Amino acid sequence: MEGSESEAVFESLNLKPRVLVNEILNTVENLFDDAFDFYHQEASTLLKTEGTDRSQHINQGIDHIRNVILSNMGRRLGMWQEYCLRHCFAVPQGFSLPKSESLDESMTCHDVICDPDLDAQLDSLRNRLTLIGKESSEMNRELQALERQSASSDSCAALVNEALQLYEQNSAHDMLLEMMRTASELRTKVEKLRTKRIEDAGCIRTKRICDPNRDLLTSNHGLFNAKLEDLQEFLGDLKKI
Repeated sequence: MEGSESEAVFESLNLKPRVLVNEILNTVENLFDDAFDFYHQEASTLLKTEGTDRSQHINQGIDHIRNVILSNMGRRLGMWQEYCLRHCFAVPQGFSLPKSESLDESMTCHDVICDPDLDAQLDSLRNRLTLIGKESSEMNRELQALERQSASSDSCAALVNEALQLYEQNSAHDMLLEMMRTASELRTKVEKLRTKRIEDAGCIRTKRICDPNRDLLTSNHGLFNAKLEDLQEFLGDLKKI
């Protein structure tokens, strides 16, 4: 490419393809050297060969690996360099640069585009976008805080509901036990009252039968003044004697 029409075109535009390719190659070589220096340092540290007889063997092994890789890499980079100079930085045949008038016109258009007022508006829009971004970040942080607070409130509400359910279950159980205890006491009292009434009725009947002063015929409560129910009760008592 050196001395060719393509190189003249690029140099007229203040571009030097060969310099660019050489800088890339130098950068790759520097990275390669730094990588193997780091590799050598790490290997010496891990294998603890610093200041020992094995240090020379480690250096020889690393140099051998470096030379093998460097040979293959150099060949491939040379092919890449040749390809770039022949194809990537080659202009089509018959290519011609724009005339100076066209260049002046394009520069004028460039000056029109670089309007100070327009740049000021763009800067204002950028500042507003930056401010909106900050406000959006603050809102996101507040929203996350509210979400955490809501989650905590929901957790507390769940714990309260669970406690209320346990309280209601225990309260219903205690109420059932209280009702069962009250029913048992009521049943006992009813039985006692029933037994007492039966005993009182027996005592009254016994007193009526065994009373020597009782006149069955002439008493105010005698047979003549007695009702049918009383007579039936009286006959029942006589049958028991």
